[in-house]
Amino acid sequence: MKSHLAIRKTSKNLFIGYGLSIMLGLFAAIYFESPLPALLPAVLLIAFQLLVDYEKIYLLLFLCIPISTEVFLSDHLATDLPTEPLIVGFMVLYFLIALLQPKTIDKNFLRHPITIAIGVHLGWTVLTTLTSSAFGFSFKFLLAKTWYLVTFYFFAGYIIKSPKRIKLILWLITISLTIATAKVVGHHAILEFGFKKINTATPPFFRNHVNYAAILTLFVPFIWYLNRWTNSKRAKTFILFSFVLLLFAIVTAYTRAAYVALAVALAAYWVIRLRLSRLAVTLSLIIAIGGVNFLVAENAFMEFAPSERTVAHTELTDIVNSTSKLEDVSTMERYYRWIAAGQMIIEKPVFGFGPGNFYHFYKHYTLERFSTYVSDNPEKSGVHNYYLMVALEQGVLGLLIFVVLIVFVVVYGEKVYHNCTTREDRDLVMAAILSSIIIDAFLMMNDMIETDKVGSFFFFNMAIIAIMDLYTKRKKGALVPSEEETT
Repeated sequence: MKSHLAIRKTSKNLFIGYGLSIMLGLFAAIYFESPLPALLPAVLLIAFQLLVDYEKIYLLLFLCIPISTEVFLSDHLATDLPTEPLIVGFMVLYFLIALLQPKTIDKNFLRHPITIAIGVHLGWTVLTTLTSSAFGFSFKFLLAKTWYLVTFYFFAGYIIKSPKRIKLILWLITISLTIATAKVVGHHAILEFGFKKINTATPPFFRNHVNYAAILTLFVPFIWYLNRWTNSKRAKTFILFSFVLLLFAIVTAYTRAAYVALAVALAAYWVIRLRLSRLAVTLSLIIAIGGVNFLVAENAFMEFAPSERTVAHTELTDIVNSTSKLEDVSTMERYYRWIAAGQMIIEKPVFGFGPGNFYHFYKHYTLERFSTYVSDNPEKSGVHNYYLMVALEQGVLGLLIFVVLIVFVVVYGEKVYHNCTTREDRDLVMAAILSSIIIDAFLMMNDMIETDKVGSFFFFNMAIIAIMDLYTKRKKGALVPSEEETT
């Protein structure tokens, strides 16, 4: 009886306290003339749920990724709501679990080869942060990388032990991504699918057409996986609708990187099936090194300087032609920044300028001959090539470590794919590999790993491969089955 009364009293106090938080949030919102304090009750509710059952909030995080919105708290501070606070919260929660309940963390996951490769990459990022030319900016970059890495790789490895849970997460993402995509396509249809109008249609869920196209493209392999392994007729119909919608949205996003990435993924599917990843990687590296050597030798890159007719086009057919003629402002602005990046790498080849520091130093290394009318860069965007960004900010060794990481994920993923015991498991691993390759292709023209729409999948794909590797080994008796696998 006393226990029952105590529960009722506790519930009553919680109810009263939550009611007061609602009133406090509303009064604060009115006083400060900002809607943010009104979010206090939601924050408290999520915090309480984290303490009671954090798994449901983790699922909520994935559901929110496609529909998150960038909110500017000030002229210099922005965040993605509701995802970024949740991501930070799960990072803190993981560290608390590791500190207070270390035995609950799977040591096999921590010792996994992919985990070790990620650890080396993160360790070098920490070192170059300490040697940074502007420590404050580098430290903020390091924090962002850390909370994406911890939440979507380490926490995923902690909470997910079987493909069944991964499949649930993919379904949640599919639902919200389909809704967000339908909104953009509907808005874009009103604008008659104009090439120049796509950036008008993408808010509030997507920053621009590149951010929009990136998450659509990287998720296509998972839609393919769900379509193959969905038995319910209603679910199958929904998946087919989503698949067609995403493909149509990719076409009308007018993003060249998306078209190239999908073509690369299609070729990579057969490379993985035929166990040719090592050969493909070797050829790709030879081509990349040869291309760089050609541009650098005797300053051959100077031949690509833009003409006075460099313009921004408004139709897709025009932009394809202008790119080949070096008249497209988007392409030429990239050259402008890439050349600056090359000069910065020469200046500091060992430790670089520090993570997150490209914008703060690059204008001292640009060549005026390659400038365009958008070179003022008021939006403070980056180098538009993540590999160059890593090299100039973390040195040549930092680039080598990063390239080894992404190559290792593909090569090791191929091994995991062929070791899986069922076709469904193999298809899940294949989807994660192809999604990773699509992101790697996007990074040739963009730098989006430290964003929730792309960074989350960059690390979650790695987690899926590591989780499926351990899951397969447990099924084969090489490891002790987890509690989740036996229930």
